[in-house]
Amino acid sequence: MLRDPVSNVKKLAEFMGCAFSSEEEAAGVVQTIVELCSFRSLKNMEVNKSGSQGPAAHESFRKGVVGDWSNHMTPTMAERLDKIVEDALQGSGFSFAVAGSSS
Repeated sequence: MLRDPVSNVKKLAEFMGCAFSSEEEAAGVVQTIVELCSFRSLKNMEVNKSGSQGPAAHESFRKGVVGDWSNHMTPTMAERLDKIVEDALQGSGFSFAVAGSSS
C-alpha cells in the first residue's frame, strides 16, 4: 500500500465494485482520497484528537512509519499477524508483501 497508494486505492475501489471513472481519475479524485486517508491527515483530524474517545484516541496513533511495528510487537506476534493477513487475502487478487521484501 505504501509503495504505490494510488494504484492500490484504484484496485481496492475496483474490487469493491466502485471503480473510478476516467473523469474522476483525470480530476485527481484518487490522489485526493490517498491524501485524505494518509496517516498524517487522519492523525491531525480534530475528531481523532478530541472525538468520542477523548484525547486518548490520539495517543493510539503510532509514528506511521514502516518498521515501527518492531517497537510495539515481538517478531512472533508479527509472524502471526502476517499469516492472518495472508490467509484473509487468499483468493482476493491482492498480494501481501512484508515490509522490506522486494514483492
